[in-house]
Amino acid sequence: MMARNSGEVAMSRSRVLGFVAVLVLGVGVAQAATQSAAESELRKAVQEMLDAIAPGNADVWKRYLDERVVLVDENGVVRTKSEMLAEFSPLPPGLVGHLALDKFKMEQHGDVAVLAYEAQEHLDYHGQTLQSRYRINDTWLKTRQGWHLLSEQVAAVLKDPPSIKLTQEQLCEYGGTYSLTAEIKTTISCSADGLTAQRSGRKPSQYLAEVKDVFFVAGQPRTRRIFARDAQGKVVAFVDRREGEDIRWNRT
Repeated sequence: MMARNSGEVAMSRSRVLGFVAVLVLGVGVAQAATQSAAESELRKAVQEMLDAIAPGNADVWKRYLDERVVLVDENGVVRTKSEMLAEFSPLPPGLVGHLALDKFKMEQHGDVAVLAYEAQEHLDYHGQTLQSRYRINDTWLKTRQGWHLLSEQVAAVLKDPPSIKLTQEQLCEYGGTYSLTAEIKTTISCSADGLTAQRSGRKPSQYLAEVKDVFFVAGQPRTRRIFARDAQGKVVAFVDRREGEDIRWNRT
């Protein structure tokens, strides 16, 4: 009798655990379905907003922007809803462009969705092609009227400029040792292949010429090395420039 009761208890526990497992699985499937539906809706909304920029269709943005929205563009300008809508106008004559959504990622937290995605811009500028890329971070809120955009931060995806070829004689004008402090120095050497810079305690890097006296390191598009000359044309220093701020290194 006791053995039979123990078996019944074990079977009951198994049924309960099975029910819990099914319940948890069902909740997980439902959450995944909800996120999938939200992602589909927001992908559609974002692409509609991107498509509305070139023709200057403010009505699309008016529908999706929350009244309290904070928008920060790629130039760091902060706008409200009314300020953003006032900016809308079609591209001027001679310009034809569109924006394509790419690399879309979403995380949903209840009625709030956080998006990270990229927009690829293709612009025909009076017969010349420009291609720019933007990385965008959005926060959306699900309301009774649908999804509304609460905030957006846009950053331009920077890329290296094209480099030019200087002669070895030109390159060797920059050769020498440059000091930031008594302890921190950079030695620049020249060859037919370009400039190599060796900073104290760091690995060497190659400087590529953008124009005469202006160099960059591949993969570091935010920074330029700009060489300064004296009245006789001799190189006497260079500055590391990032976002308009300079750090000067003097030639020793």
